[in-house]
Amino acid sequence: MHGEELLRSRGLRVTRPRLAVLDVLAGGGHLEVDEIARRVRTRLDSVSTQAVYDVLGALSRAGLARRLEPAGSPARYEARAGDNHHHVVCRGCGEVADIDCAVGEAPCLDPHVSHGFQIDEAEVTYWGLCPICQARKADDI
Repeated sequence: MHGEELLRSRGLRVTRPRLAVLDVLAGGGHLEVDEIARRVRTRLDSVSTQAVYDVLGALSRAGLARRLEPAGSPARYEARAGDNHHHVVCRGCGEVADIDCAVGEAPCLDPHVSHGFQIDEAEVTYWGLCPICQARKADDI
């Protein structure tokens, strides 16, 4: 589905900033807002960072983008949303990678106690060192 169709399918107006942000997110990765804004500005001459935040908020609410907030780092956004995948974050450089749900049918959606909540999503973040930071650490020893 193209950007215009995606937006319309979620009841959103089609605007140039929304199309540009969707295009940037479709390139993959876990991008900070400043990086998204920088890439959007290569497509559109004048778009404020606030406008990019507004677009990301609308896309997130519509399920077309996902916001992740690793502890101690700025929020990041990705196009991969709604599939219950998780993330691994490097403690050294902050690199983020996707991890698919490891076992069966989203077992993490069945907590021991739900406190009356109807749970529809779980967010798991794994922490460690990426291969590059592991090599740096080994070199420092």
